[in-house]
Amino acid sequence: MSTPHPPTSTTTTTGASSAPSTRATSLFVNGHFPRRRGLIAALAVLGGFLLTVVWSAEFVDRTIGDNVANTLLGHDAKETAIAGVAAGIIFAFVSGLAGTFTACNVAVFGTMAPLLGKGGSRWDALRQTLRPLGWLAVGMVGVSAAYGAVVGLVGTSMPQFSTAANTPGTLSPRSIQSMVVYGIIGLVMVYLGLAALGIVPDPLAGVAARFPNAAMVLMGALVGGFLIGRPFALFRQLFRDAAESGNPLYGAGAFVLQSLGNIVVMAVLLLAMTFLLGGRLQRWFAADPRRITVVTAVALIAAGAFMFLYWDVRLLARREILPWYPTAPWA
Repeated sequence: MSTPHPPTSTTTTTGASSAPSTRATSLFVNGHFPRRRGLIAALAVLGGFLLTVVWSAEFVDRTIGDNVANTLLGHDAKETAIAGVAAGIIFAFVSGLAGTFTACNVAVFGTMAPLLGKGGSRWDALRQTLRPLGWLAVGMVGVSAAYGAVVGLVGTSMPQFSTAANTPGTLSPRSIQSMVVYGIIGLVMVYLGLAALGIVPDPLAGVAARFPNAAMVLMGALVGGFLIGRPFALFRQLFRDAAESGNPLYGAGAFVLQSLGNIVVMAVLLLAMTFLLGGRLQRWFAADPRRITVVTAVALIAAGAFMFLYWDVRLLARREILPWYPTAPWA
């Protein structure tokens, strides 16, 4: 928790005056708010919308995801059955790696900006970045393990177990689950982004006063929640295997490894950036702390807007329930 800052009216790099600063209330809300907060939020929503227009899930899932999984496993991941617990554990981690560069994970990577503003030497910054990443893993592992255990117990009767084809004009139970989960996660991220800008109250202010890493635990829980709605074909294959096993321990372990595999590349990239560019980024952020606010808020709002619009609006258009949604020819 930082000490309260007296109201200021300094000039931003764009020439606009800032809004009065207040004290930091959580990791994502540092108390340094730019004046044009509404414009920043609107542009972030626009960015999330434009990403839904150009994003091709088929390219990311098949061209990138399937090829990565096939190369690492040494066989066709989709066509080869998961034979046994050991194979399932390996498949879980590899399928997580293969799903690294989904829109959700790339967007969450942007919320790590506050971690890059730490002071000290490169090694100090590296150590200070590892700690919050550990708390991110705590939230993610908790949700992943709980959901995996539930899948191991009752998964064959859950919507994600179904292989029924999606038909125009209707929504499969699998699609409804994805819409609900990603819609909620998206709205939560948008709210956190608005809180970072000081537009709405910080929902983590109370708990962060006692538990400073609460924001990272929450972000980890949201990342773990991706599994609950994920339609990624390789994940559905893992889901069905865990459900058919009837073993909650296997389900929990496999889902935890899937989530860890999902963020390991992003974590390595973040640590590399911290080590190689940490000094420059620290000086850039320190010159105007509102820069951290803008980067964090834009990442959260754009990611949240993308998830809500992609999974709750564009999906309805793809099922021909809504008449139209703009998409690029390759999407």
